[in-house]
Amino acid sequence: MEIQENISLKNYNTFGIDVNARFFVEITGLVQLQKVLELKAYPKKFIISGGSNMLLTKDIDCLVIHIKLKGITVVEEDENSVEVKVMAGENWHSLVMWSLEQGYGGLENLSLIPGNVGTAPIQNIGAYGVELKDVFASCAAMNIETGELEGFNNEACEFGYRDSIFKNHAKDKYIITSVTLRLTKKNHALHTGYGSIENELKNRGIVHPTVKDVSDAVIAIRESKLPDPKKIGNSGSFFKNPVISKKAFDKFIKSHPNAPFYELEENEYKIPAGWLVEQCGFKGKRFGDAGVHEKQALVLVNYGNATGQEILDLSKKIQEKVKNTYKIKLQPEVNIIK
Repeated sequence: MEIQENISLKNYNTFGIDVNARFFVEITGLVQLQKVLELKAYPKKFIISGGSNMLLTKDIDCLVIHIKLKGITVVEEDENSVEVKVMAGENWHSLVMWSLEQGYGGLENLSLIPGNVGTAPIQNIGAYGVELKDVFASCAAMNIETGELEGFNNEACEFGYRDSIFKNHAKDKYIITSVTLRLTKKNHALHTGYGSIENELKNRGIVHPTVKDVSDAVIAIRESKLPDPKKIGNSGSFFKNPVISKKAFDKFIKSHPNAPFYELEENEYKIPAGWLVEQCGFKGKRFGDAGVHEKQALVLVNYGNATGQEILDLSKKIQEKVKNTYKIKLQPEVNIIK
């Protein structure tokens, strides 16, 4: 275990923001992690894993702990389902591909989501009508103060839309070390009615899709709209899709009858944030090296040397325009480090 000084984090965040960590250490084992947390010389610590859901706006003047815990283990199974324990440092999309190779179902709609497994519960990642909570059994998390491992089941995580206990009253108190998922081995429940999955399958001539077919369709759709972080810095969807009340929705749809929407419950409606941003004229716009992707208005991008502050300023400009135009407040999906 080597603690390094003044390390650039450009290659440790998918936005490609070039900020420095005052101190930096990579962690590959649980005992190692406990020992690092005990170091009194570094009272303040900052956790980074895949760096996919954060916007760094300044240097990190403390010890940055990079989580590289690896391993995938089947912990329990029967003829219908399987529970898989995955260490936090595993790449999420690689896990999805592994699960499909085993013939397991449940993760296919979550294909090609950037980042690592350990951050998935924090965000309750989701795509195309499926969220992590739908397959989540439990996670293990190390208490930063005591160094002890604690378990959180589905209910304890208090999952919401792109939300969990780890973004609220447990924020900065735990480091997720592993996640256990419950997947299907047969009789898979396919979710093809969201977005353009059905159209993609139809275009491929697939009438009775497998989990692999659904994954392939999702990957094709995402690749057609979303930039590869390895080529253009980004963090996927920058804003959450806003959820508004029926009263607000009735007023909104009366003024904008052609707007897309999804009815969630009797009194809740989801409006696509990308549509709002695009209607406000930001799609494909560039402000120096900070910009909005040309194919998906929900994605803010770093074309090379944008600072985190420049991308944050652009996001605020977008929020202001959407609020003034539609009376809807956009909330960032990414974790903004100020």
